[in-house]
Amino acid sequence: MIDLHSHILPGIDDGAQTLDIALDMARIAVADGIHTMACTPHINPGMYMNDGPGIRKAIAALQSELDRQCIALKLVAGADAHLVPELLEGLRDGRVPTLHGSRYFLLEPSHTTPPPNFEGSVFNLIASGYTPIITHPERLTWIDGHYPAFLRLIDQGAWIQITAGALTGMFGRRAQHWGERFLAEGHTHIIASDAHSASRRSPRISEAKAIAQRLLGEEEAQQLVMVRPQAVLDNQPSHLFPLPDLQPKKGTFLSRWASKLPFIGQKA
Repeated sequence: MIDLHSHILPGIDDGAQTLDIALDMARIAVADGIHTMACTPHINPGMYMNDGPGIRKAIAALQSELDRQCIALKLVAGADAHLVPELLEGLRDGRVPTLHGSRYFLLEPSHTTPPPNFEGSVFNLIASGYTPIITHPERLTWIDGHYPAFLRLIDQGAWIQITAGALTGMFGRRAQHWGERFLAEGHTHIIASDAHSASRRSPRISEAKAIAQRLLGEEEAQQLVMVRPQAVLDNQPSHLFPLPDLQPKKGTFLSRWASKLPFIGQKA
């Protein structure tokens, strides 16, 4: 599996605070079946002042230590970029690294407040040639009234990344239900760990993959944790990797499952 969202680089944001923690995270990831991990520290002006050159330097140092200790995890560059006015300029000049130098990048909206002109800002990034992968919308406090906005952005070319831990209940029932809705209704492109530590928020995605497999089948589960992530790293056009066409009929497993959950099947 490929994990495209992690905070494993030590000491540069709210993720791993020491090298030992980062190494423990890497061991957990490998044991879970992850062979490639994107290092995606926060870039948020005024709070986390990371940039492309600094991130790549930190990756080289950690990869060297992984190799020295025979931990079979390949690291690639990226960032968890906050939606700020200067984001497009940062992408263009390399201060904000895309995922492995591709057209794809992780885009993190504010957790607590809908960004002004959210849809217009994201569409401008798409129109400029990038494919934003919007991170963990299921955990945003304002998702309840804005679910349709994310579906419109998907139609315009954005991708959606759901947190593995949200699907397993780590972030509570509300995040779990919204994560399940994005997944079951066919609006999820990628599952990733968003790992921050070797304890509660560790780099595990196999359990979430199993949930996806039960709901959507083995083929789509592979799309979520391997095929589409690899397409990102290979900078493949997004239209070659469409979302599943889910049109559940009355009496099917999916429609029965959806009707039992809060939010599922309800108008957002």
